[in-house]
Amino acid sequence: MPFVRKRMFAPKKQKAFLYLIQELGYTQKEAQRLIAKGRLFVNDTPMTRTAGEIEGEFEFIYFEPITKGLEPTYEEEEFVVFDKPSGVLIHPQNRYTPYSLIDELKYQYGRDANITHRIDQETSGLVLCAKNKQSERDIKMMFEHRDMKKKYLAFVHGYFDKELTVEEPLLRAEDESAIVRMVVKVDEKGKASKTVFKPLEYFPKLNMTLVECLPYTGRQHQIRVHLFHVKHPIVGDPIYGQSEENIVKFLDRELSEDQRIENSGAKRLLLHASELAFHLYEKPYSIKSKVDFLKICLLHVM
Repeated sequence: MPFVRKRMFAPKKQKAFLYLIQELGYTQKEAQRLIAKGRLFVNDTPMTRTAGEIEGEFEFIYFEPITKGLEPTYEEEEFVVFDKPSGVLIHPQNRYTPYSLIDELKYQYGRDANITHRIDQETSGLVLCAKNKQSERDIKMMFEHRDMKKKYLAFVHGYFDKELTVEEPLLRAEDESAIVRMVVKVDEKGKASKTVFKPLEYFPKLNMTLVECLPYTGRQHQIRVHLFHVKHPIVGDPIYGQSEENIVKFLDRELSEDQRIENSGAKRLLLHASELAFHLYEKPYSIKSKVDFLKICLLHVM
């Protein structure tokens, strides 16, 4: 378990955040944020005052990363790229999450290493990570200026016969029924979004198409919603293209694997972040995934 509750001892009365800075190497901002989140316990009671004091025994919950041996697909002095498997979270959802990509990154490169962007838990593929705080700022600025070009591969239902540009605004909001708790939809009140889709190969026996996806904006679930909007939902998508009843079952973790395969065509979302292209520190990079995504798709649907 990455989050560990550890018994500690302060030999003299002092500010709790100063103790964490001196003993565990946190910055003042980090130490005070963790205290405010209730990570420090005195007599089993969480201290949330950032200027609170400690003396004697107390307990502190901190993040202790673990590894599952996932090796980076590309590495430079300032950054590293992982090929994230489907099913692995980018960050823990809560302190009981057993493993996420941030575990692997911090285990291998230290506490200052950080992930600079997100992909969905079920989406596989490339994730760019900074090795230190300065490169984290530089890379996030690059994303903010949209200097990153990303390519995805998606295995979709139906015959996708020609290149298509979708420019439909996307809105993140609760469904009007208040039953479905997670939905992004095409809505004129939403944020401008643009994705270009290029068909690569059609599989007539499956009635499915391998499609290259080029998102020009980075909205949540953008590729999934745009493909659903043009009536080519991604194979294995448990949300878009599904009935409300089955969406609720999936969100409540009551949908069996067999039911999901029957409803959506696969037990995982067949979407893969396949390529990153960018300029950083006056050098161009074009990093491609080493995963044979088409082989994975065919294994899941045949």
